[in-house]
Amino acid sequence: MADGSRLDRHLRAWLGRWPAEGTGLDVVAWPGRAEPGWDGHVHPAIGVRTASGEGVLSVLPSAVDQVRVLATGPDLLAGLPAMVGRPDGVAYEGVFRWTLDPAPLPDVGVWLPAEHALVPDWLRVFGGEVLVALDPDTGGYLAGVGVKHHDAYGHELAVGTVERARGRGLARRLVAQAARRVLDDGAVPTYLHDPANVASAKTAEAAGFPDRGWTVLAVV
Repeated sequence: MADGSRLDRHLRAWLGRWPAEGTGLDVVAWPGRAEPGWDGHVHPAIGVRTASGEGVLSVLPSAVDQVRVLATGPDLLAGLPAMVGRPDGVAYEGVFRWTLDPAPLPDVGVWLPAEHALVPDWLRVFGGEVLVALDPDTGGYLAGVGVKHHDAYGHELAVGTVERARGRGLARRLVAQAARRVLDDGAVPTYLHDPANVASAKTAEAAGFPDRGWTVLAVV
């Protein structure tokens, strides 16, 4: 599989269609939205939009007509949760990044089973193996990356560092290391974050995940 096709294949598998058929946000009915995601929960609305404004918003089939009308106005994020059956939920638009060329930073972590005693609770939810940086003196946990296996072609990385270990560059090195493994597995590594999260943006840039102006839309 050519590297350039990995992202397209991921987005088709994740959203049900890619690229958009029109010039704006293409709202599509996708039965896969009713299936549990990587975390075992149903995600009734997920979308990706390019820097030019084109993209695909994948929603439950029962909601597609209402969301298409909503998407023509300025209140998409405000009205989306109720339209997809999550009136108490929140819709957000975050930064969507990916890479085929992670930064050549030195490895700093080891892969451990998510249920390992050294793995903190927030990392355990990812299942499988997680990548962790351990204190060379005490052997304790310092930072880690979990992998969200959305489908066979796209694996999203999430990183966290304990407060006492911040500022050492551990997060960027772990993200780059995990990205290389995702690529070796034949998938594309992605990285999502809130636009206001400056620290996460810096980590992504340093790890080789440029900001291309793409965004992700979702309801939580």
